[in-house]
Amino acid sequence: MRILHILDHSLPLQSGYSFRTSSILRQQRRLSWETWQLTSPKHNEFSGHSSLEEKVNGLHFYRTPVPQHALARFPVLGQLSLVRAMVARLNQIVPQVRPDVLHAHSPALNGKAALIVAKHHRVPVVYEVRAFWEDAAVNHGTNKENGWRYRLSRALESSVLREVDAVTTICEGLHQEIVARGVLAEKVTVIPNAVDMSQFAGAVEPKPCAMERFGLTGKTVLGFIGSFYAYEGLSILLEALPSILAGNRDVKVLLVGGGPDEDRLKSMAREMGLTKSVVFAGRIPHEEIQGYYGLMDMMIYPRLSMRLTELVTPLKPLEALARRRLVVASDVGGHRELIQSGVTGQLFKAGDPDALARVVLQMINNRNSWAGMQEAGRRFVETERNWKMSASRYEAVYARVLDRAA
Repeated sequence: MRILHILDHSLPLQSGYSFRTSSILRQQRRLSWETWQLTSPKHNEFSGHSSLEEKVNGLHFYRTPVPQHALARFPVLGQLSLVRAMVARLNQIVPQVRPDVLHAHSPALNGKAALIVAKHHRVPVVYEVRAFWEDAAVNHGTNKENGWRYRLSRALESSVLREVDAVTTICEGLHQEIVARGVLAEKVTVIPNAVDMSQFAGAVEPKPCAMERFGLTGKTVLGFIGSFYAYEGLSILLEALPSILAGNRDVKVLLVGGGPDEDRLKSMAREMGLTKSVVFAGRIPHEEIQGYYGLMDMMIYPRLSMRLTELVTPLKPLEALARRRLVVASDVGGHRELIQSGVTGQLFKAGDPDALARVVLQMINNRNSWAGMQEAGRRFVETERNWKMSASRYEAVYARVLDRAA
């Protein structure tokens, strides 16, 4: 089977989107499928490169040049320019690789480009929804909910969902929303976020030098690794910290990563007098993440409640469970799909610092329960959220669209 994946961006840019993509590609190749990969102009824009092709971790990516004409800088016209650029690049690549299926991944601009090209080359299109990007834009502050750009983006998404041959998505929340938009349920397949268990075989041990450098020796460490967006709710963790420290002075927070909310979080820590209790470790290379998990006793995911977080399941908690870390997370819909409270982790009321503080202190005071919870979390990932199982679901999806196209 020959699959051409059409993507927003990819490695070496680091994001949950990129990591999911690379996992899908590795598993599909293990099934002896041939895959090709094309990224949108946004990849070259974010990476600062102008290359038309690039090899990353053994995967060959075709790149799409960034549109240079003046109209590309304007709303709507800029989005149309992206679609036109991808259509032109696809028309170059499709005759070369002769794919059986075009597999476009969020956002809908990629799906629209795939549909335009598919009509000419008579190739079926599968579209994968990883999030509704109009909601993501609201949470990033680049769009207003129910504003004209929001409504236009939503209309495009719904149009693509109706026109493609099959839809895949990453969780039940998105599945329900897609069906509610009038898409036939049998057209939609959930292929959930997962982890490659081969990358999580060894035990995670803390490095004494890092423990000393960050002042973590003898502390219970509450950790977060990821992007610092406002919707991640890290401000809730900082607001909860004084109550946690009042109940246990030997607690420290280690935040690894960076992003738009970083400066605000650092200001909060200073204003609250928490600079000795909160460590901002900065961004780290992906290959070093394993060692940082070893520094943390409890992973904290305090996501705020909004459409994005209620509908979409994140990847990071699964990675933490696979590494046998304790997980404490807000009770948004995306987390409830991943964590059984009291069994594989603990949930607390989203947006409530006092609730978070209570759960953390209960966990600290009940260390006898840690081993059982850690093993239950690892077992859940091994049996239900591994990439070998998830990626195998694509086979039936591709088979259906190819049968209908025959």
